[in-house]
This record gives sequence, structure tokens and C-alpha cells, in this order.
Amino acid sequence: MYAVQIENLTKIYGSGHTEVVALADATFDVAPGELVGILGPSGSGKTTLLTTIGLVTEPTRGRVVLDGEVIAEDGWPPGLDLKRIRREKLGFIFQAHNLIPFLSAVENVMIALENNGFGAKEARTRSIELLESLGLGHRLNHYPALLSGGESQRTAIARALANQPRVILADEPTAALDTENGKNVMGLLKKLAVENNSAILVVTHDQRMVEGFDRIFTFSDGRIVNETRNNV
Repeated sequence: MYAVQIENLTKIYGSGHTEVVALADATFDVAPGELVGILGPSGSGKTTLLTTIGLVTEPTRGRVVLDGEVIAEDGWPPGLDLKRIRREKLGFIFQAHNLIPFLSAVENVMIALENNGFGAKEARTRSIELLESLGLGHRLNHYPALLSGGESQRTAIARALANQPRVILADEPTAALDTENGKNVMGLLKKLAVENNSAILVVTHDQRMVEGFDRIFTFSDGRIVNETRNNV
């Protein structure tokens, strides 16, 4: 079963002379364990694709299936529980790591688990395990202001992994990092995709990181104009 299946996914804003086609007839599948890059210039539809898959933006047309569950069929199906699907199936990583500044690294991860029904003790144990597995065992109780850029991004990755999502959506996760830290993050994402059997989709402008992807979809004017596969 594919982790992500999209077919003719389209998002149109406005109508008539004000109509803007932000995304047009995107169609592709992503298997568990794949790290997929979404490339293209600003305004090419990359972020619209990500927010549509992430149940932030309702599509105008097309079909989206996450982990076997239909989440869009020419719009959102009636009664679709957006919060449940985001909580159970999706993890999010952003360029600005969006850590809560008054919570420590471990507390930033714990909050994702507690919001999904975990008790404080269990959430803390799992959060510590995740952070230690990402090389942050010595930074558990540090606040975001005391973490480096790479450490902050790894903490954000731990938070995204907390609920063991089948799909992780990353928006420019290396743009604020130097080349070494960026490549470390890409290597980490690839390792996590394989180990956790998750599909990871990464929107990026960062040409330094393209070699790390299994596949790359290039967008222009809302459409996929090229697909390439790296030898891995």
C-alpha cells in the first residue's frame, strides 16, 4: 500500500478574471520508506501541494489517499475529522522549527504526545528516547534559545516523529542551516524514512540537498514538469 496517493490534485483560487491555478492535476504516489523532494521556484505550487496533503488547504479537485484513507475527493469528504488525521497520520517539519520558546527540548516533544492522549510519564519517556536517538540526550532540558540551528531542527524532527506518523511533510527544513548541518538533516530524514517505514515529502529550494532524495518532482506554474530518480 502506498503511504501517499494523489491523483489530478488541483487547487484554484478565485474565479473568472481573478482565477489563479495554484496547483494543476498533480498525480503521483509515494511508498513507505521513500524520501521525495518537491522542487521549483517560488509560486510554482510546491507549498500548495504540501498544505493540501497536510489538510491545511482544501483542494478544488482531485483525490488524496493517506495510508489507505481517502482524505480528499474533489474537496474534503463530509464529516472528515481533520484533527484526527493530522494527529494520527502526519508529522510536520518547518524551516522555522517552531519550537515553543518557554519549553525545554524534551517538553517540546512531549506536548505532541500529550495532545494525542499520552500520559505525562509515558510521553516523557518516549520523548527522551527520541531525542537520545537523534544525538540530543545531552540537551534534553535546554530551551530553544540555547540550542544550535541543527539541534533545534533535530528537536523539531523528534516532535514530528513522536506519534509515529506514516507521512512526514517538511517545508524547507535545511534552508536556515549551513551545508554540513543541512546534509546531516537530509541524511537523518533518509535514515528515518527507512527505519520507520514512513513516506517523507520535502519542499525545498536548496539545490545543495538534491542528491539525498530518492525521487524529485520539479514544479512550474502549478504543474509537475519533471520527475527524476536518484540512484540509491
